[in-house]
Amino acid sequence: MQPYEERLSAPRSWWFIALLMGVAVGLIMLPFGTLPMLGGLIGGAALACVAVSSYGSARVRVVADSLVAGEAKIPVSALGTPEVLDAAEAAAWRSYKADPRAFMLLRSYIPTALRVEVTDPEDPTPYVYVSTRNPEALAAALTAVRSA
Repeated sequence: MQPYEERLSAPRSWWFIALLMGVAVGLIMLPFGTLPMLGGLIGGAALACVAVSSYGSARVRVVADSLVAGEAKIPVSALGTPEVLDAAEAAAWRSYKADPRAFMLLRSYIPTALRVEVTDPEDPTPYVYVSTRNPEALAAALTAVRSA
């Protein structure tokens, strides 16, 4: 059973912008004829949608005693107490409070986050910063896995 799973999908406005990119490429190809214009419209929109989809495909999960954030899989036993960050604190930890050694799965369009200290003495990473729409639920899932 998975106590927590979230996909950090891109906002709807980004999909609209991806479609506008297709229109822009179509307009660029218009002087070459109708068929190149349609190809540019479809191809440009498809490429922009692939870029938005790949950026928004990051997942945050708590599975089998591990925190899986994007490509990283961190054992919960190597993590400290989770700290829920509101929008103001999350912005601070994304900018002037950030440590370059930290692992950060951040998405600027998600205002809240969770910060967890890394307690493994052999790991040089000081903390894990994960953008999440529901930091309280992620913190509860990590706490539940630790206590189980």
